[in-house]
Amino acid sequence: MSELGPLEPLLGTWEGNIGVDLSYHNKEDETAETTYFERAWFERIPIVENGHQSMHGLNYKMTAWRHGEEEMDPFHDEVGYLLWEESTKQVLRCFAVPRGIAILAGGTAEPDARTLDFKATPGEPCYGLVQNLYLQDKARCGLFASSFMFNDDGSFSYTSDLVLTLTATGDEMHHTDRNTLTKA
Repeated sequence: MSELGPLEPLLGTWEGNIGVDLSYHNKEDETAETTYFERAWFERIPIVENGHQSMHGLNYKMTAWRHGEEEMDPFHDEVGYLLWEESTKQVLRCFAVPRGIAILAGGTAEPDARTLDFKATPGEPCYGLVQNLYLQDKARCGLFASSFMFNDDGSFSYTSDLVLTLTATGDEMHHTDRNTLTKA
C-alpha cells in the first residue's frame, strides 16, 4: 500500500470535457448551467508532521474553461492540498478559490477507498469554510459537500455542492459542479 492511501490514484495530470456547473448568473439574474473543459494536476508533497500527527498528501490545481472559451481566461481556478492521515483514516481537502473562499473539508476513508467524501460547515472549528465580505453579503456560503469517485475505467469523477443564500433572490440555492477526468 502506498503512503498516500486513497489519494494514490490521483497522481498526475488529468483532463475532462464534460463538466457541468450549475450556478446563479448575476448578469442574467437566473440560475443556469455552464458546460466546461477542465485540467487538473496532482503532485506528491513531502510528509506533513504536526507533533505526533503524520499526513501524506498531494498539492493540486484544478482550472476550468467554459466550452468555446478554452483560449481565454478560465472561469474557475482552484489550488489546494489533499491529505490523508493513516492512523485516523481522515482525508482532507483544503483549498481556496480567487473569489475569496477558503474551505477545509474532511471525511473518513480506508486506504483502498474508491470514493472520497468531504464535508465542511461554516462556523465549525474543524472542517469549515470562510469567505470575503462581499460574498457574506451577496451569496453567503453554507454547507459544502464533495466526492471524488475512482471509476473502473481509470477515470475519476467528482461532484461538489456549495449551498448559498442569495441576496438577489432571497433564496437558498445549490451551486453544483461535476465532471469526469482521464489521465492526460
